Amino acid sequence: MTVENGLNALKYQPNRGARFIEKVLKSAAANAEDRGARNVDQLTISDARADGGPMFKRIRPQARGMAFTIRRRFAHIHIGIDVPEVA
Repeated sequence: MTVENGLNALKYQPNRGARFIEKVLKSAAANAEDRGARNVDQLTISDARADGGPMFKRIRPQARGMAFTIRRRFAHIHIGIDVPEVA
């Protein structure tokens, strides 16, 4: 799938996470262009994954002296882009 097709598919997704993936995909395309990719419109997505990131832990008091752990989870979003070879 090309980067342009991926951005069009993510544009109409109602999920909140689609906005984050869209930003990462735009950034990856801009990085490829900055590093000298000549055919920016022909970039293809080779790898896309979301791995677990660090966890933000806090303790919230509960009734009868107990405690409840609040875990705010983060993610690492990885997107790989293949640059086509110039013939």
